[in-house]
Amino acid sequence: MSIRESESRKLSFGRRILYLIEDNYRSVLVILGFFLVWEVLVRLFHVPEVTLPTPSNSLAHLFFKQADANYHWALNIRITLTEFILAFLITSVSGIALSILIVWSRHAKNILMPVFIFINSLPIIAIAPLIVIWMGYGITTNMFVAFLVGFFPVVINTITGLDSIEEDLLDLVRYLHASKLQIFVKIRIPNSLPYIFSALKICATMSIIGAIVGEFVGSDKGLGYVIINSKYIMDLPPVFASLIIISVSGGVLFLIITVLERLLMPWAFTKEWV
Repeated sequence: MSIRESESRKLSFGRRILYLIEDNYRSVLVILGFFLVWEVLVRLFHVPEVTLPTPSNSLAHLFFKQADANYHWALNIRITLTEFILAFLITSVSGIALSILIVWSRHAKNILMPVFIFINSLPIIAIAPLIVIWMGYGITTNMFVAFLVGFFPVVINTITGLDSIEEDLLDLVRYLHASKLQIFVKIRIPNSLPYIFSALKICATMSIIGAIVGEFVGSDKGLGYVIINSKYIMDLPPVFASLIIISVSGGVLFLIITVLERLLMPWAFTKEWV
């Protein structure tokens, strides 16, 4: 065990949580400050609502019944969050598992990587209408679009982490007669954790983007549907309310991944904690 790892283990779980809060409260303050400046500037310069509504007016559409339209916020938020979370989980698990398979087998890498590169080269916004034609409307279609958007970054980052092992170390463990499975479990996978968490952070943002793109193209529910329909009638507060929810949802998942990263890899942050 390295000195850095032994130092990190001395920190209690509660103290690690306190350090995480100290590290991230500034980000929360910056976000709140952004919304405050937005609110003040719009009111100060009397910007018309049809051009740019205030955050308070936008969020009022979430909590107070409006006379112009009923946007069924509870239903649409639930639909989008369901698509987003399920797509993230499916993309993460399948992407990491397939990356391990690709690194494990050179034949699998030679067969699958050209296919992934070809699919990733396709603009999702262009093929989304085709996916709707083939699969129809619904949550499954939107999740599949989100899967396509986030899958490739997960695979590439994880493969990079699994492959970024010093050859001298591999030669040493092979000399000690370590099996291929032992090399993966004890060396490759632990070494790839920073890359995997980076992939999960990318996937967190890409998954919600993919879900919204799917709702733009073919859906009668969800926040993407609210944005499209509100835009057509120039009712901008629901549009900005939807965007705020989307942004906060992605940010919360990103923060959760960051917390898990620091709890599962405390040795990587020892210098910040001691």
